Amino acid sequence: MSPELQIIVIFVLFLGLLAAGMTVPFAILLPGIVYLYLQGGVGALHGLGLVSWGSMDSYTLTAIPLFVLMAEFLQGSGIGLRVYGGLAKLVRKVPGGLLQTNIAGCAMFAAVSGSSIATAAAIGKVALPQLEARNYDRRFATGSLAAGGTLGILVPPSIAMIVYGTFTETSVAKLFMAGIVPGVILTLLFMVYVAFAAIAKPEIAPRETGSLPMAEIFRALLDVVPFLVLIACIMGTIYSGLGTPTEAAGAGCLFSLLISCIWGKLSWKIFLNCLRRSALVVANILFITYAAFVFSYAMSYAGVGEQVTEFIVGLKLNKYEFFLALLILFTALGAFVESLGMIVITVPLLYPLLASYGIDPVWFGIVVVVFIEMGQITPPIGINLFVIQSISRGSLSDVVLGTIPFHLLMFVLLGLLVVWPEIALWLPGRISR
Repeated sequence: MSPELQIIVIFVLFLGLLAAGMTVPFAILLPGIVYLYLQGGVGALHGLGLVSWGSMDSYTLTAIPLFVLMAEFLQGSGIGLRVYGGLAKLVRKVPGGLLQTNIAGCAMFAAVSGSSIATAAAIGKVALPQLEARNYDRRFATGSLAAGGTLGILVPPSIAMIVYGTFTETSVAKLFMAGIVPGVILTLLFMVYVAFAAIAKPEIAPRETGSLPMAEIFRALLDVVPFLVLIACIMGTIYSGLGTPTEAAGAGCLFSLLISCIWGKLSWKIFLNCLRRSALVVANILFITYAAFVFSYAMSYAGVGEQVTEFIVGLKLNKYEFFLALLILFTALGAFVESLGMIVITVPLLYPLLASYGIDPVWFGIVVVVFIEMGQITPPIGINLFVIQSISRGSLSDVVLGTIPFHLLMFVLLGLLVVWPEIALWLPGRISR
């Protein structure tokens, strides 16, 4: 079997396993092992022990379980409910009302969860019953939650950025810094769109009547402040250089446990459930990462990366044509592969090309994350669509149609990043000096 035919068979096997319903880690791992065997027989498999050790022996990856556990404490103790309730009172007079709370709440929860799915699920469970009770437009409500959930992997800390940094040996702290301005811009784009849509069609977001007493506003602020302090502590630790992302995650985990005990309802039973859920989530993430390292090792052993690099360079694409090719690739992948799968399949092959196009690895990391955000709300696999649909128990088509305007706004952000790379690079450059 020729090398070209082998690689085609492996990718067909990968897509076939996904289509058959096999989970992503196994769908990546099995083709990787098969390809390794086809390339070098049993002897090629001897390197799997070293790959297994090297892939998991990573200080950077230790931040993932800590960030996941921190998010579980906040969600399980009801802090997320209090934050959403406080935001709902503070923005009740803003056009869009609770729809604005969806976006703001997702952005805030994203700043501690690091996960798109966790953000969409946490805010969706709290928000949807209140939105339905107030007769908000179902399509707009579910669409704003599914799209807002994608902020979980752009607003730092981000699990996707940690995985990208692990594969490319890029500074995770710089990636976190680079995600702040794009994350704020995308959040504002979402909120401005919601405001204009609510003004144009008032029926999608009924306006709140009456005014709140100052005591109620003060209580709403108290519900939000602990969350803001937690975010400031995590980000401040990283950006000031006082600690690494892993150390900041550890401190944030301890602080989230503290505020969950004081402001939340963290019982011993809830605490144990948080540990159990965190273990399941982290095991899934790290298994995907391990499978990806094996797949990447197989591709490297066969020299696929060099061949792909030579092929693309031979096409003599300019920087913008290369970016357009990436857009097509990630849009197609986003319809079939979940977020971490997109990173681990594409980044090891694409990363060697960056130097030939003069592309900054930090900037590229943010662009990849935005592409992945799109994949989270791209049918048929877009995971956020199913998370929100399962919570709302409504039509999946309503959720899909509701996300279309937000999807288009992500293209706007991508265009801004291409035209003005400093949107992502300015803050890391300023702080690293």
